[in-house]
Amino acid sequence: MAIRPIIRFPNPLLNMAAENVSQFDEDLRQLADDLLDTMHAAPGIGITAPHIGILRRLTVIEIDPEAGPRTFVNPEIVWQSEETARQDEGSVSMPGIIEEVERPRNVRVRYQTLSGETREEEAAGLLAICLQHEIDQLNGMFWTRRLSRVKRERAAKRFEKSLAAPRPLSRA
Repeated sequence: MAIRPIIRFPNPLLNMAAENVSQFDEDLRQLADDLLDTMHAAPGIGITAPHIGILRRLTVIEIDPEAGPRTFVNPEIVWQSEETARQDEGSVSMPGIIEEVERPRNVRVRYQTLSGETREEEAAGLLAICLQHEIDQLNGMFWTRRLSRVKRERAAKRFEKSLAAPRPLSRA
């Protein structure tokens, strides 16, 4: 297990669709473990392989540490509710920037496990929001594209400004 470097907005890889996973092997399990370690270090509650520059349809989500992480391979939304919910969202690729996004409140997702078994389940609440957010990323849609143009531009400027801000020196 290793912490991998996270690519940062506006890296073009964040706008590219990931390819389906076809080999369910030790390399895939290692990638999932690395994603979990990287997500914890970021910190975050969800991460995709594209966040570390690997265009494969793999995401790890951990909303409740007591329940543990969930891994979704080749996830796709097969149904979504008409009822929506608003939730603050951000990205490990754009740390420190959070905006409210409106999405369907409930979804049904089809995905595969790390061993290749196909499953389908319904999700509500924060899990539903997180799944939609990460599946968008796997489809090459960075979360800020869900914002109005004005909010998207403002978020990008705030992030750019945060990168240019001087960092305090640590005292050893």
